Amino acid sequence: MTERVVFEQVRVIDPVTGTDEVRDVAVADGVLAAETPSGAERIDARSLVLTAGLVDLHTHLREPGDEHKETVASGTRAAAAGGYTAVAAMANTDPPTDNAAIVQAVRDLAAAAGSCDVFPIGAITRGLDGEALAEMGEMVDAGVRIFSDDGRSVPTARLLRNALQYAKAFPVEVVLAEHAEDASLVEGGQMHEGARSASLGLAGRPAEAEEVIVARDLAITRSCGGRLHLCHLSSARSVELVRRAKAEGVRVTAEVTPHHLVGTDDDLVTYDTMKKMNPPLRTAEDRDALRAGLADGTIDVIATDHAPHAVEDKDREFDLAPPGTIGLETALAVVMTHLVEPGLLPLMRAIEALTSGPARILGTADHGGPLEPGRPANLVVFDPAAEWTVEAPFASKARNSAFLGERLRGRVRFTMLRGAFTVADGKPTR
Repeated sequence: MTERVVFEQVRVIDPVTGTDEVRDVAVADGVLAAETPSGAERIDARSLVLTAGLVDLHTHLREPGDEHKETVASGTRAAAAGGYTAVAAMANTDPPTDNAAIVQAVRDLAAAAGSCDVFPIGAITRGLDGEALAEMGEMVDAGVRIFSDDGRSVPTARLLRNALQYAKAFPVEVVLAEHAEDASLVEGGQMHEGARSASLGLAGRPAEAEEVIVARDLAITRSCGGRLHLCHLSSARSVELVRRAKAEGVRVTAEVTPHHLVGTDDDLVTYDTMKKMNPPLRTAEDRDALRAGLADGTIDVIATDHAPHAVEDKDREFDLAPPGTIGLETALAVVMTHLVEPGLLPLMRAIEALTSGPARILGTADHGGPLEPGRPANLVVFDPAAEWTVEAPFASKARNSAFLGERLRGRVRFTMLRGAFTVADGKPTR
């Protein structure tokens, strides 16, 4: 049910228009209203921030196939709790999202849940096997705009070139999103390869595994055109490669996760499986380069790589535990606490990287702003000063958070999807 509501004297931040001002914001009939509607509920929003709903380019909802870890319903509820109104669901499900029928099934599940819009990402290769291209045309006709074999790179330069050239033939812009990692360099690796992995006696995953694929993919994109998006960058040299490619006019965008913006390989000294990632947390120098790349626009967006796992899977020996952390419910607060408050990232740029930036890459006009009358009321209102401790239970079915026990600042108070509350007074409504 859509609401008739006014957020009174809220700080409005809109990167699309450059707006940063305090004013009333009215919502009626599912859209932003030019005037206060009659009978509207009035919410005192002094000291709160209102912006477009967050958009995530990299979410694992696990359904179909691994519903014991997460479902579309629980994952989108977690998204709403974190201020998200749109997420892109990765294709590495079971079966993979490599055809239009699964695309539609995921969309139907999201519509039934009603917490958040879901944009399924299609597989680049059939069955994610890295051999033959998936039925990309069929999925484009079904509305898919991003394709990825996330979890593994396209294995050969020839196949990537074929995919990029094929994507260029469609009447709409299609993006190929790459998990940049040379599988031959990481077999058996548990963490970043370096002095810390040697001291802990753990096999390493070298930064070069990412960098050689980033270099390869940029070279192919430079030569044949098309749109490339690089998932979850983790290496300083990868950032520099992207920076140079952009200066040369290569059509590439890139993302970074909150956990790579905060953590380093030193965090693994206690063998904490919650901090086991793929790509792994790397050195402080890598982390600082990621922060600088995000600040200067080399890295375009912040994406969560929300990766839920069952409790028993993470509660194992380090070398047996799967990599990944949930992130939808903590991303905004992590960015506020570790980047905005210390002055490492302006709030406007942080909001852009979480809203309008990913919306542009996703190709959705209804999310990410601008915050103007008549636009869909896909909004988040948060308290930048509210402190809270990350702890279970979560709205997600999982609890494998890299930030468990951490005290953060910044808490979502309201999330609206097309004018209907999905979070009200800090609690999910669905």
